[in-house]
Amino acid sequence: MFSKSPATQSKQPSGATGVIVLGDGTVFWGRGFGAEGSSVGEVCFNTSLTGYQEILTDPSYAGQIITFTFPHIGNVGTNAEDIESINPAARGLIVREDITDPSNFRSTQHLDAWLKSHNLTGICGIDTRALTRFIRDNGAPNGVIAYSADGKFDLDALQKKAADWSGLNGLDLAKDVSCTQRYSWNESLWALGQGYGQQTAPTHHVVAVDFGAKRNILRCLASAGCQVTVVPANTSADEILALNPDGVFLSNGPGDPAATGVYAVPTIQKLLSENMPIFGICLGHQLLALALGGKTTKMDLGHRGGNHPVQDIQTGKVEITSQNHGFHVLPETLPASVEVTHISLFDKTNEGLRSKDKPAFSVQYHPEASPGPEDSHYLFGRFIEMIESAKKKQAA
Repeated sequence: MFSKSPATQSKQPSGATGVIVLGDGTVFWGRGFGAEGSSVGEVCFNTSLTGYQEILTDPSYAGQIITFTFPHIGNVGTNAEDIESINPAARGLIVREDITDPSNFRSTQHLDAWLKSHNLTGICGIDTRALTRFIRDNGAPNGVIAYSADGKFDLDALQKKAADWSGLNGLDLAKDVSCTQRYSWNESLWALGQGYGQQTAPTHHVVAVDFGAKRNILRCLASAGCQVTVVPANTSADEILALNPDGVFLSNGPGDPAATGVYAVPTIQKLLSENMPIFGICLGHQLLALALGGKTTKMDLGHRGGNHPVQDIQTGKVEITSQNHGFHVLPETLPASVEVTHISLFDKTNEGLRSKDKPAFSVQYHPEASPGPEDSHYLFGRFIEMIESAKKKQAA
């Protein structure tokens, strides 16, 4: 159900109740599920085999419509535990096969019902291989996902909506997904038969700047021994320092880092001047790079999936990582005081850095592994070691 003809000339197959219309007029027909309606966004793809609920609730997907390359999405249902934010940030999902009835002991709700409860639209019956190849060859396009039970669509209007959308370049989406007030976090990592734990005896205080933070990152910090205070994205350095943190965490998030950096970079630079230990992930990595003097740019495809190999340059060790980003740091723009620590083995793009003269480091990927492999959990331990080292220096 794929047409490269202009939208106005696309012939609708019998039984089609869902459609994807790209800005150039390319049309993919399918069957709608979830909530009826339409939404515009950047159409991207994710190669993960598991964790669709965590992916859909990852705030980093704000402004994006996700194509899942793995065909069997929805087969384990949904539950109240596997979420990274209360409300899904994604604008829609595209899958190959019809959603089957859930087959998992942890399932409490069918994916279709869960999507309806969050007003999120999905389309199945799509040749996701063809769509993925289209994205690979042309870059992530603007598009509209639409579902109408009666099968009636205004393709001209949908194409215009897609073509007119501004896209993610220059867009600050962190302000849309960040918390609006400060709060404390002590929930720790999940265990089978026990659920989530509680950090009751923290040894360090970390302020997490919420640019779209995933819950499992906060859980990893709590499990590492931290009392976590989460603050909005636009919190000033003085406000952060007034909380007397032992370290500051810069979270993941959506949108263009240069746009978010307008207010975030001065804050980070002030924290660096105070020698505050800093750890950044994803958007936090990009913002730290900007604060240190580097630059970022948008990628044609982005990295999204749970199978991305990353190499630690110093040790030569390869980690299989979970990733979700559409912008990246340009390593050639980093000053001599900043060292590249990790690179992607897919395309050699930057995956990590550290300051040589400040207690600050960051990675482009997601070490919290939700979803994804746990190869990179050690980075939370590295952050704790940095905090403890800073404390010893202050005490000396």
